Amino acid sequence: MGLLGMILAAVLAAVFIAIVIVRYLPLKLRWIPSILLLLLAIFLGFKIYNGIMEPINFNQNKVKRYSKVVKNLKIIRDAEVKFYEANGNYTQDKALLIKFIDSAQLALTVTKTIVETVNRGGGITDEIEIRVTDTIGYEPVLKYFKGKDYPNMFSVPGLEGVQYDLEIGTVEKVQGLLVPTFMAKTPKKPLLKGMNASLVKQELEVMASDQIKGENISVGSLDEVTTAGNWPPSYDKKSDKTE
Repeated sequence: MGLLGMILAAVLAAVFIAIVIVRYLPLKLRWIPSILLLLLAIFLGFKIYNGIMEPINFNQNKVKRYSKVVKNLKIIRDAEVKFYEANGNYTQDKALLIKFIDSAQLALTVTKTIVETVNRGGGITDEIEIRVTDTIGYEPVLKYFKGKDYPNMFSVPGLEGVQYDLEIGTVEKVQGLLVPTFMAKTPKKPLLKGMNASLVKQELEVMASDQIKGENISVGSLDEVTTAGNWPPSYDKKSDKTE
């Protein structure tokens, strides 16, 4: 029975008790239904309070749990982006990605424009500008992950022994050009275990722009070229505070 149903039932019960008092009970016994009405009012007040607070508490607890999940997904995303910079593709090998952070080096480059003289033939020359990229050094990937728990980035917070799903693919951005993609995700439902079943069902179907849409929390996509997560900007602020 929903909150509205409980309120209607309580009102009907109160009306019934009032009729009984007026029609059938002598004055000396009217204290009994008065106590019953007081208890009914207390019960109704308790139910109304719970009905108001339960969605609020659900949302607060949900956000706390999701923020920890988003924090790890952001680390995975950053690791995949750096791996792509170094190798030109993404990886679904979790151990390899952690090892990459620990030991890989990224090239430091500088791009400059130089002018070259081109012989067009017949004694005709032309000057053209060419952009040249030179490697000037290297830096460890690890510097971008200082203070981040990247060795455990694939573990889903709050779910012992559960890891994020990690997949890679390609998207044909223009005809004949395949672009690498990746996606890391975890379902919402196990994260909401022990919470109100009705509110959990609503959460798995939510499509509002200020909420995490759908049944999963994810970053990246296998269907489009993006490294964005499916969470709203408010979760970036919350997860950043926990770092």
